[in-house]
Amino acid sequence: MHAFDLTSLSGGIQVRMAQAGESIILLDEQQVRLDEQTLIIADNKVPIAIAGVMGGLGTGVTETTQDIFLESAFFAPNQVSGCARRYGLHTDASHRFERGVSPQLQCHAMERATALLLDIVGGQVGTIIEHTDTLASTPTIELRSSRIKRLLGQSLETAEVSDILTRLGMAITPLELRWQVRPPSFRFDIAIETDLIEELARVHGYNNLPSHAPQSHLTMQPQAAVTLEQIQTVLVQRDYQEAITYSFVDPKLQAKLNPEIESISLANPITNDMAEMRTTLWIGLLQVLLYNQKRQQHRVRLFETGLRFKAQNLQEENMIAGIVTGTRWPTQWGQREQGIDFFDVKADIEALLSLSSAGQNEVYRFTPSTHAALHPGQTAAIYRGNEWIGILGAVHPSLVQTLELTPPVYLFELRLAPLCETQVPKFKEISKYPSIRRDIAVVLSEETSAAQVLDCIKQSATETLIDCQLFDVYQGKGVEPGQKSLAIGLIFKAFSRNLTDSEVDTVIGQVVNTLEQKLGAKLRT
Repeated sequence: MHAFDLTSLSGGIQVRMAQAGESIILLDEQQVRLDEQTLIIADNKVPIAIAGVMGGLGTGVTETTQDIFLESAFFAPNQVSGCARRYGLHTDASHRFERGVSPQLQCHAMERATALLLDIVGGQVGTIIEHTDTLASTPTIELRSSRIKRLLGQSLETAEVSDILTRLGMAITPLELRWQVRPPSFRFDIAIETDLIEELARVHGYNNLPSHAPQSHLTMQPQAAVTLEQIQTVLVQRDYQEAITYSFVDPKLQAKLNPEIESISLANPITNDMAEMRTTLWIGLLQVLLYNQKRQQHRVRLFETGLRFKAQNLQEENMIAGIVTGTRWPTQWGQREQGIDFFDVKADIEALLSLSSAGQNEVYRFTPSTHAALHPGQTAAIYRGNEWIGILGAVHPSLVQTLELTPPVYLFELRLAPLCETQVPKFKEISKYPSIRRDIAVVLSEETSAAQVLDCIKQSATETLIDCQLFDVYQGKGVEPGQKSLAIGLIFKAFSRNLTDSEVDTVIGQVVNTLEQKLGAKLRT
């Protein structure tokens, strides 16, 4: 409620939003410039109060006031909320209105204030002018006994629920296992069923509610421990630098690099050489390499992570790709310069694959493959089981000539999703018994890959074989043309006892016989 000096008012009063440029001097003698979001009370000329916050000094009651105009209003909390803080004010009125007051108390308050004035100072009473807009009705909330038990952990007697709500001034209609509840108009804090249950708990007594420790049956799930940052760090540590290129590429170059994948054409390309979405990250990397080689940068090791796009089903997939050319090491006095080769790039990829703990259970393998952009004799596809992971190889000679690159140039591209997969590590005890190593050299066709030989050894040996390592490849004197000699170290160890030489000799015999039968290999003497 606010009291105005009636003689200082110009005509009647109205409640409206402030207009641009209006200002008011408040009762605390502070002048504020009003914004258009402020609700005010005004007479026919100027603002006389900020609604729900503070009245104006010019219309305030003084010692000489003879006629008083009383105003009592209800303002919606969301309209008044924050208004006082915008002007650096904090008043009792704003505190109350922001939290909500009953819209049914205004007439009672006006009658009470009038009665007090008549008792204290006397005078004559004017008529009450009441203006009411449509107010939102008090909500009717359904309260369920099942919900009470779920939230409080125990059921409350029907009579107790009705008694508590009635004593709180709420109108209730009991139904079967539920109640229809209408809170009093001044309880703006009660809007949903949970609010009613909170009131029941408060009156019933929090100390009287049962306390139960939460119980749950949790199962550990593997998390993707390999992050993109970890993958990038491995390549940076191996002397790569990250590149970022456009996803829009030259259609002609893309057709030469990846003719088998249908690309997505742009409706409004920036330029003709950026008219398609890339189907491989190699396009941007090759252009960066060409730019560097034309500026006498002959040792280049770059990688990029990003999306590739396919027209089929509008697919997009996260990939990591790299390009390598030049020498194995930067120029230095400690080692002579050696050109990069296929197996250097393969070692970099194996370092990436080793990050994924999924590789502990599933072996990654490199198999000969073909690709339109790669050399037919220096291309390998990468698989984990039967899942295609990526590809690497030397750039095709015709493409090297077309782009005027300095050979050799090696490319690789891998899917990121499989690299980030992981499994929860499992403990395995280390044997306390010594190991036994035996080296064998086998002669076989040069067309047979070392991976085939190692797989054959692992399949034919017993569980005492814990590792086999290829440490030498030889072709020359003593080995027939079209043949090669592979030297392989076999390491044996048992977890419960010492192995004997006779046991190891038996396994070696099985391995040699299997190699001879399946791969046509002969033991070199």
